[in-house]
Amino acid sequence: MSITRVSLARLLGAVLLVAAGAMAWHAPLFGAESAVVLAPPALDNPKAPGAPQTAVLAGGCFWGVQGVYEHVHGVRKVLAGYSGGDKSTAEYETVSSGSTGHAESVQITFDPAQISYGEILQIAFSVVHDPTELNRQGPDVGTQYRSAIFYADEAQKRIAEAYIAQLDKAGVFHRPIVTRVDPLKGFYPAEDYHQDFLFHNPHYPYIAIYDVPKVDNLKRLFPDYYRGEPVLAINTVSVR
Repeated sequence: MSITRVSLARLLGAVLLVAAGAMAWHAPLFGAESAVVLAPPALDNPKAPGAPQTAVLAGGCFWGVQGVYEHVHGVRKVLAGYSGGDKSTAEYETVSSGSTGHAESVQITFDPAQISYGEILQIAFSVVHDPTELNRQGPDVGTQYRSAIFYADEAQKRIAEAYIAQLDKAGVFHRPIVTRVDPLKGFYPAEDYHQDFLFHNPHYPYIAIYDVPKVDNLKRLFPDYYRGEPVLAINTVSVR
């Protein structure tokens, strides 16, 4: 993968932090957003055998979001991509302009007997991103980095809205949650060089500072969800 094809802003943001002495990327000030142990959704689908289901959500740079869910038990596949805009503009350089309506998103295919839709959201709010940041995550700024849940049906919508209300009422964050809950109009997979980026580039500065800590937080705070061997989007390994 050519580094020249990756967002210059991401690379510069990471390099500047390293140059400023931020190699201690475990600290929330210089690395991933602070992880929070949250209660599971009070409203959720019961776990039951059935056909694989999908969840589409956004929480900043899709490298880290994809990387976290690739380590979650019950997840069969995670694709990085774009959602919220038209198919004609679902291309990285265009989406990076912030003018397409797209958010960098992931499509998570999961086994409903092993993990519920609500638990997918619990992980998103706990370790994947900061849902109180409006149109940004960490060093990335723009509507393409917004916090969003794209629901496929009314059940997903009810669970998402109820969970946000539950978390706001509990006051678990210092600021209101700004996560959007929007209908899923389409999901468009990102270019191959973005898929499994965390797995293939764990020492890339942006990944080391902002995304590897998210996987560490998943393992530390939700050991029952964590799987050591990731299920990859390309050359997918078997789910254990």
